[in-house]
Amino acid sequence: MEAGLSRERVLPPGAAFQHPNFRYFLGARFLITVASEMQAVAVAWQVFGLTHRPLDLGLVGLAQFLPGILLFLPAGHTADHVPRKRIIQCCFAAFAVCSLLLLSFTLQGLRQVWPIYLALIWNGIVRAFNGPASQSFLPLLVPQEHFQNAVAWGASVFQAATIIGPSIGGLVYGWTGSPVAVYASAMTCYLAALALFSRLRVESAIRPRTPVSLETVFEGMRFIWRNKNIFGAMSLDLFAVLLGGAVALLPVYAHETLHVGARGLGLLRAAPGVGAILMAVAAAHWPPRKHAGPAMLAGVVGFGLATVVSGSRATLSFRSRRSRCAAHATW
Repeated sequence: MEAGLSRERVLPPGAAFQHPNFRYFLGARFLITVASEMQAVAVAWQVFGLTHRPLDLGLVGLAQFLPGILLFLPAGHTADHVPRKRIIQCCFAAFAVCSLLLLSFTLQGLRQVWPIYLALIWNGIVRAFNGPASQSFLPLLVPQEHFQNAVAWGASVFQAATIIGPSIGGLVYGWTGSPVAVYASAMTCYLAALALFSRLRVESAIRPRTPVSLETVFEGMRFIWRNKNIFGAMSLDLFAVLLGGAVALLPVYAHETLHVGARGLGLLRAAPGVGAILMAVAAAHWPPRKHAGPAMLAGVVGFGLATVVSGSRATLSFRSRRSRCAAHATW
């Protein structure tokens, strides 16, 4: 009898793909991630080409990060009270609008960076609402016994997209010498993702109609505070996200240190995805069943050290080049 139960629990590797809704969702998520990564490479290289100031690259990240900080409470509340499929469809369309804005600005002969910041603020607002809705959408697509398989496939496809997207974006930018083709391709991917996602057929969960108040808006934060394991994991991840902001300075590293251009920038942006897949394979073979907390802490510390080393090298190269230019101008 125990052998029979064991056989019943063994699922085929592609069990989640039996469900059409999951296939549509995964295809849409892949396209959205590829488009976002392509666009991120083009924006960073275009901004650095216009100003050659690392500060402007930091403002690129701030323009997309700040709306998420300001809107995370209303965005989560919206995901709990509005059909999530409708939210995600609106967000996918809004992402396409952002690409269209960047494309239009570039075609008009962009000479300043502030129009790009306006488009990125819009992108940050959309991301603030897309995140809570899309992250909580997967349980609606597969039965409970296939959920773990769906999560594993979703993470794998996401990491693959973070490798493919920036690589394609950098190559296209390098070949054409312009972000126009990248923005047009990103907009096409966003619209294709919207078409795929619109094919989903899910039943909207019936949620109780509760009046909007500060108590309901802050309920999620109270839940996190009560569950110390979740609070600790999220706090640790926050530090990793803050350290990850150094990725915005990769154009400086690509231009001043490695001299590899837009193509090299795309490969640099893809490198973290390669590392994530390698570690996912390692974790699958040697799962951290014990001491998971110290392992996560060691990972964040290692990530921080690698960021410091890379940033220091890029800073030294940038300062050395500016010194040589100043000396040449004086001479």
